Amino acid sequence: MSRTMSKKQLLVGLAAAGVLGVGIAAPTVAFAEESATPTAGVSSEADPGTDRQQQRADRQNEFAEALAKELGVDTDKVTAALEKVREQHKDRPKGDRPERPSPQDRQEKLAERLAQAVKDGKLTQEQADAITKAVEAGVFPGPAGRGHHGGPEGTPGR
Repeated sequence: MSRTMSKKQLLVGLAAAGVLGVGIAAPTVAFAEESATPTAGVSSEADPGTDRQQQRADRQNEFAEALAKELGVDTDKVTAALEKVREQHKDRPKGDRPERPSPQDRQEKLAERLAQAVKDGKLTQEQADAITKAVEAGVFPGPAGRGHHGGPEGTPGR
């Protein structure tokens, strides 16, 4: 009897896996077909930068059309408004964004916070030293760490 149960369970499991596989594969294939770009002789001869610009313009047009449809507004009005905002944003002075502190400044701030944590009894000096050493070795993305988004030497292990 237990042998029959395991066969049933196996068949149910296989059926579930098949349904799940089809459920995942069908949208993936459909998405791949939608996003596939037609291969034309002209585009292969064109400058890759121009092709990329054309793709970006197409995506922006699709976005403007979808936004216009959602808002119930003419597509030309939405396109003009987006272009106006884009131009205003481009002309914005770069001083609006705060300057990122240098790695040395960030490392000094970290050292100050760690010293305060040791003073407050939240960390031991050994723990603070271990954190500092880990940051310098690149274990954490941070002041001296090559970390997450890659610093001068890229991601760790490469």
